[in-house]
Amino acid sequence: MAAASASSLAGARLRTVVVAWKVAAVGGLVTFAAYALFGAGFDQFFNRYWYNALILLAAGAAVVRAVTTRVERTAAIAFAVGISSWAVGEILFDFPYAGNPPYPSAADAFYLLFYPACYVGMAILVRHRLSEFTPMVWFDGAMAAIAAAAVGSAVLFQVVFTHTDGSTSVIVTNLAYPLGDVLLLSGVAGVFALSGWRPDRTWALIGASLLTATIADGIFLCQTALGTYTEGSILDALWPASMLLLAAAVWQPPRHVDVALAGRPLLATSLICAAIGLGILVFDHFQQLNLLAVGLAAATLVAVAVRLVLTFRENRRVLALLRTRTVTDALTGLGNRRQLVDDLARVLAAGERAEPRLLVIYDLDGFKLYNDSFGHPAGDALLTRLAGALARVVAPYGGCYRLGGDEFCVLADVAPEEEEAFLEKTVIALSESGVGFGVTSSFGAVHLPQEASTSTEALRVADQRLYAQKRERSGRRDPHEMLLQALFERSPGLRDHVGEVVNRAVSIGETFGLPPDELEELRLAARLHDVGKLAVPDDVLQKPGPLHPEEWAFIREHTVIGQRILAASPGWLGVAAIVRATHERWDGTGYPDGLAGDAIPLAARIIAVCDAFSAMTSPRPYRLPIAREQALEELHAHAGTQFDPDVVAAFAVIVERTERRQRRGAA
Repeated sequence: MAAASASSLAGARLRTVVVAWKVAAVGGLVTFAAYALFGAGFDQFFNRYWYNALILLAAGAAVVRAVTTRVERTAAIAFAVGISSWAVGEILFDFPYAGNPPYPSAADAFYLLFYPACYVGMAILVRHRLSEFTPMVWFDGAMAAIAAAAVGSAVLFQVVFTHTDGSTSVIVTNLAYPLGDVLLLSGVAGVFALSGWRPDRTWALIGASLLTATIADGIFLCQTALGTYTEGSILDALWPASMLLLAAAVWQPPRHVDVALAGRPLLATSLICAAIGLGILVFDHFQQLNLLAVGLAAATLVAVAVRLVLTFRENRRVLALLRTRTVTDALTGLGNRRQLVDDLARVLAAGERAEPRLLVIYDLDGFKLYNDSFGHPAGDALLTRLAGALARVVAPYGGCYRLGGDEFCVLADVAPEEEEAFLEKTVIALSESGVGFGVTSSFGAVHLPQEASTSTEALRVADQRLYAQKRERSGRRDPHEMLLQALFERSPGLRDHVGEVVNRAVSIGETFGLPPDELEELRLAARLHDVGKLAVPDDVLQKPGPLHPEEWAFIREHTVIGQRILAASPGWLGVAAIVRATHERWDGTGYPDGLAGDAIPLAARIIAVCDAFSAMTSPRPYRLPIAREQALEELHAHAGTQFDPDVVAAFAVIVERTERRQRRGAA
């Protein structure tokens, strides 16, 4: 509380000092202007003491800001150095030289130090306060700066150059002032262009300050060259006004400027700069200007020409980008429906003479459940992974597309003898399974142009075949999903167990190179291998102690019951046979049929290993879980008796790979 109160008090004092400074600056400047306009006497007092007091007031404010600020301190220091050096030059001019210095003098050195110091301060502010723009916008700023420099050279530089006589050192010194003014003004013009000609208060005050100083320097140098300068005129009020404006700019709070490029009249800068450059060159035709002005005008026109070239290139890039976006799916990067229609039209343009192509439409099965279970971000990530896998498979043959939602499409040039293998690879690419989920795909294929001669007809036929396959698959799947749900309702702990078994079983099946149909049967059998437990009484399933022989009889029958449930549908005979054999042993001592070795279906051998590992590492009513390492040791110990040794070896590799991936993720 004490620290907060002290900070609040310090802030209040600072605000009071700032207000007092503003009152002193405005009041002092108005007083000096009144003296200059109405000649109230006291020339010595006003022209030397009052005038220099205003300059020192500006320098003091800038120095205090440089010392006290914590943000943009480097820029504040640069401006403080510039204003202070100008103040030293004024004091030398009025006191040691008594208003009549030689040319050049020490006062000129301090006056001229003002320009590089301010330029450094401006450059630092640009870096801190303006957002990152495109190279085109930075080029606009540079072009505006060149045009402003051309105007300054044609007006101010020309006048001073024309009316300055004397030695080379005198001419160089006098020309240094307008050159410095032109450089600073051109820098301000560039910043204004960068900010869309909507500068913040800091840059507006800097621009007003430098414009005031430029006007004062130009008039002073011209009057000095012509011998008409009179001390104490209203002209003398412009220099302290310029310094006070610059000090006020240094005290403005920092504000980062983010200029929206959309809707900006970027062409206006080019047109104005072109008009300036052309105008100066036309004027030079009738009245000769200095070489610097002519050179800068020519450089301005060159910059405008380069800007036009860059504009055409940018427009061409934007058009290409828009074209790409209109035919590209934003999520997956595949072609969208519009791209597919265009490609189909091109392929079928030759009618019956068109080159043969295979059009396949895919629809994901199980994706809606995945999306509902894991959320839309996870669903989008899954679609992106599947799209990448599909693109890698299709790349040598043609293109693939996302038609929307969970629908994909392929248009490929596939030889007839490779077609079946190609379709199997695409189905595998659009499949993924894990703990608690399994996503596969249905498809409908059309041969072009034999089966369809227009894009509309081709898509219609492919859709019909796709949904015919989906109806066939859903006819055998949905009732058994309901049975599985009933099992989960009865024993909720089985849900995670089934998910683990499915995930690992499919991974092993892929390692063994099972074709898509067998891999799908393996996945379904792994999901349903415990469905026969629906017929086992709860007091047997949940019994915490050892089972009696008659209770073991119930358990040993659950695979047979599972087979009978699944075999009720002819399409499930293969899955039913796998479920029946999941508790057979490699040495022939398992149940229910005493099968041994390769007589046991490979899918059943895989499920047996995955089921045993999950059972050992999960809590059961009659025992606690054991560690993964110990469970793996048990599998290896019973490889060749209870389990297929090759399956155990493949399982161990998969578990190790999964654990390494998890450790990397945790790190």
